[in-house]
Amino acid sequence: MNALKGMAEEHGHWIIRLQLAAIFIFHGVIKFPMAEMMAEGMGMPVMGVYLLAVLEVLAGLGFLAGPFLGSMVTQISGALVSVVMAGAIAMVHFPQWSFVASDAKPMGGMEFQLLVLLLGVLFALRGNEFLSAERAKTS
Repeated sequence: MNALKGMAEEHGHWIIRLQLAAIFIFHGVIKFPMAEMMAEGMGMPVMGVYLLAVLEVLAGLGFLAGPFLGSMVTQISGALVSVVMAGAIAMVHFPQWSFVASDAKPMGGMEFQLLVLLLGVLFALRGNEFLSAERAKTS
């Protein structure tokens, strides 16, 4: 059991890291072929959508590369995610809580977006340092 606990403490961050990377790489990549349509729908310049797509892909790749390139890469990725998600909430999803689409909010609400925003904040603050409570006391 101690071996499993040790493995979870050492590698458990990959569960969240891989999911965030997948979300942001996917959402960034799909913006490129539909940038004009998204720009019109969101009231943004087309270059803004392209910039958003690049930032999302870079954030996703940063989550994957962070453990190998250093905590700063993970922190930058977390900060990018936080900014992107704050913008998404402000521009599209606020103030509806439920993620279910409605007539007023066809893109759904903000509960998922808020979770992703807060995970971004966590990575921005902690970087690669995900210590257990027990290990944190001795560090």
